[in-house]
Amino acid sequence: MTAPASTASPAWILRWAPAWVLLAVALWPLPGLSAGVLGLGALGLLGHLLHTRFRGASRYMAVPAWALATVLFAAYWLPQLVSLPDALVPLAALRKVLAGLLALPLLWLAALAVAGADGRRRVFAGLGLIALAWTLDALVAVAIGTSPLFWLLEHGHRLLAGQPWCRPQDVIAPGRLSGVFGPCNPKLGIVLACLAPFALCWAYQRLGAVGSVLVAVAIGGVILLAGARAAWVSYALVLLWLAARQWGRRGVLATVVAMMLGLATLVVLSPSLQERVQRSALVLQPQTADAALSGRLRIWSAALCMWTQHPVNGVGVRGFRAAFAACDPQPGVSPAWGTGTALHAHQLVLEVASETGTLGLLLWLAGVALAWRAWRHADADARAQTFPALLALVAAVFPLNTHLAVHSTFWGGVVLLLAGLYAGSLWGRVEASDQS
Repeated sequence: MTAPASTASPAWILRWAPAWVLLAVALWPLPGLSAGVLGLGALGLLGHLLHTRFRGASRYMAVPAWALATVLFAAYWLPQLVSLPDALVPLAALRKVLAGLLALPLLWLAALAVAGADGRRRVFAGLGLIALAWTLDALVAVAIGTSPLFWLLEHGHRLLAGQPWCRPQDVIAPGRLSGVFGPCNPKLGIVLACLAPFALCWAYQRLGAVGSVLVAVAIGGVILLAGARAAWVSYALVLLWLAARQWGRRGVLATVVAMMLGLATLVVLSPSLQERVQRSALVLQPQTADAALSGRLRIWSAALCMWTQHPVNGVGVRGFRAAFAACDPQPGVSPAWGTGTALHAHQLVLEVASETGTLGLLLWLAGVALAWRAWRHADADARAQTFPALLALVAAVFPLNTHLAVHSTFWGGVVLLLAGLYAGSLWGRVEASDQS
C-alpha cells in the first residue's frame, strides 16, 4: 500500500519553501508584509509537521540540521524568556516572548529551503539577484534622483491607502541613498552588506573574477552612499574574507587598497559622503567622539549601567527605552541623535547583556559555540556550499560593530533567516531520490 503523499514524499515542502523565503526577502522594503509572509510560511510548516506528527521529518532534512536550527532558536529565544520575570515593561516583554515562539518554525522553514542541492542553488542565487536588483535600482536613483522601485511602491501605496507611504516628517537621515527602502526606512546599506556574499559568490561563479570585482564595486559604491557606517564595516568584512578565501594575502592587500581608493573617489564626488567621513574622523578626539558616533558612547554607557544594575537577567526584552532615563550618564543634555530616548543599545553584545543579562549573554555564546562546532565537524563540501550563508550571518552579527535591534521584528527576522540558511545548507543535505 502506498503511503499518503504528505508523509511519503517531502517534495512539495522542498518546492515551496525556497520560493517562500525568497518572497519574504524581496519584501524586506515592506517590513510588515515581509514579516507576515514569513509568519504564514512558518505556521504552515508547523501545521504540516503537527498534522503528520513529524513522521518522515528526517526525509525533509537531515536530523543534525533539525537539531542545529533548534539550538540556534533556543540561543535566541531562551534569553528573552529568562528576562521576563524581572522585565521593566512586563507586557511588552511577554508579547515579545510569545511572538518569539514563531522563530522556531521560521528557522526550520529557512533551513528546509536550502536542505536540498536544488533548493540551495535557487535560494542562494535568488538572494544574490535580489541584492543585484536593489543595487542597480540604487545606481539609477543616483543618476536620476529617484529609485524606480521605491517610486512604484510609493505610488502603489497612494492608490491603495490614499496617502503617501513615506511622509516628509517621517524621513530619517535625509541626503543618504535609500533606494527601494525609501528615506523613511534607511536600511539599504546594512541589508545589502548582509546579502553581498550571495551576490558576490553568484557573480564569481557566473561572471568570473572580473565580473565579481565589478559587482563588488557597484555594491560597495551603493553601501558607501547609503551612509550607514555599520554597513561599511560589515561590507569590508565580507570583501576581506572573500579575498582571503579566493586569492590569499595578496588578494587581501589588493582589496584594502581598492577599498581606500574607492572611498577616496566617492568622497571627492559626493559632498554628503565627504561630510560623513569627516564626522567619522572626529571619533579620534575624545571631546567629539560621542557626537561623531551619533550618541553611541552615551547609549553604550547606559547599556553597561543596565547590565550592572540587573546583572542576572537584564531589564527585559525591549525594556531599554524604559530603563534609559535611570542610566543616562548625561541627564538633561540634548542627545546627539536628536530628540527622544534611546530605543536600544545599537550594539549586539550590549543589547543582549542589558536586556537579558548575563544568563542571556551566556545562552547566546553557547549558540555561537555550537554553530562553530557544527562548522568544524562538517566536511569540506558542506563548508563550501554553506560559505555564503555563514559569511552573511557573520556580517549581520559581527560583534565589533554597531547593530540594529536584534530583538526587533525586522532585524531579528533577518538574523534568524540567515541562521536557518546556515543550519540547513550545512547539515540539511537531502538525497536526490527524496526530491523526486
